Amino acid sequence: MHFKLEITDSQSNARAGELTTSHGVIETPIFMPVGTAGSVKGVHQHEIEDEIKAQIILGNTYHLFLRPGLEVIEKVGGLHKFMNWNKPILTDSGGYQVYSLSSSRKIKEEGVTFQSHIDGSYHFFSPEVAIDIQRSIGADIIMAFDECTPYPCDYDYAKKSMHMTHRWLKRCFSQMEINDMKYGYEQLLFPIVQGSVYKDLRMESAEVIASHDAVGNAIGGLSVGEPTDELYAMTDVVCNILPKEKPRYLMGVGTPANLLECIALGVDMFDCVMPSRNARHGMLFTSEGIINIKNKKWEKDFSPLDSNGTSFVDSKYSKAYLRHLMRSKEHLAIQIATIHNLAFYLWLVREARLKIKDGTFSSWKNEMVQKLENRL
Repeated sequence: MHFKLEITDSQSNARAGELTTSHGVIETPIFMPVGTAGSVKGVHQHEIEDEIKAQIILGNTYHLFLRPGLEVIEKVGGLHKFMNWNKPILTDSGGYQVYSLSSSRKIKEEGVTFQSHIDGSYHFFSPEVAIDIQRSIGADIIMAFDECTPYPCDYDYAKKSMHMTHRWLKRCFSQMEINDMKYGYEQLLFPIVQGSVYKDLRMESAEVIASHDAVGNAIGGLSVGEPTDELYAMTDVVCNILPKEKPRYLMGVGTPANLLECIALGVDMFDCVMPSRNARHGMLFTSEGIINIKNKKWEKDFSPLDSNGTSFVDSKYSKAYLRHLMRSKEHLAIQIATIHNLAFYLWLVREARLKIKDGTFSSWKNEMVQKLENRL
């Protein structure tokens, strides 16, 4: 597995590259649809590949550990075979889900004890356990176990948590050496920068993470409620420290405008539940702005979902038809909206890549950001 940096934009830090994995090449910048439990909700795998045109998807360690469980996944030969997906997979470590279970978890140096949201049973994740689980799931890229601090978070807690995340990282790398791959292909570990919204902590964490010389690096602990200017400021600080020759993954971000702004700062990889989650509530992202398809204004609008044809379904269904399906609570409505939103996100990063390569990214980005934030 390796990363090839092809070109950097002359007016920003935006980059185009290629990340080669055991299950295929990923062209960056890239967005990864979230397949929490081995499924992108409401969408078939062939639609993810052929219509959404995803090059990599994300699986969730916490959810897959609880259900269907490692015994099932190991017996079939890993998550790729279980879900019939032959392209790359990235798994998070479960750290974010543990963070979200703040009322039912206990964090210690050894690891985290938490209650299952399914049946209330107690479980324990440590850096070693998180690595072993991800080895069993079989993702191409696996994440270090970290603590995602909330926002707001006081400085002392953020600092203490960051140092624990760094200590946990050493244990993750040690466990990677002990626990061999299960399915005959390479799995690589990405460490995660933390430090909340404190510049000195982010700088310190980025330097520690860079020192491990991993194949790629991640930026965590953002998109947890902080103002957008803090998101961009911390991302900028970190990207200026993390090595240029390694891919940078900004976890859990974000809106289409967030993606473009963070691409300009030097980020290569993104994931977020927003396009699929918002689709289920009738919110569509388009090249001209945001649509609430449930609004009456679309009742007799027979134009495509996006006039620029950014997704496969744009040429098949009108705004009026999708509005009808949404109001009728037809399952097809969610499927169409999800395919559209995810395809739009993948279109957006492909366009960004093209603009970086032809030298027009910065002017295009500035124009697009204004459009993307419009409420239509």
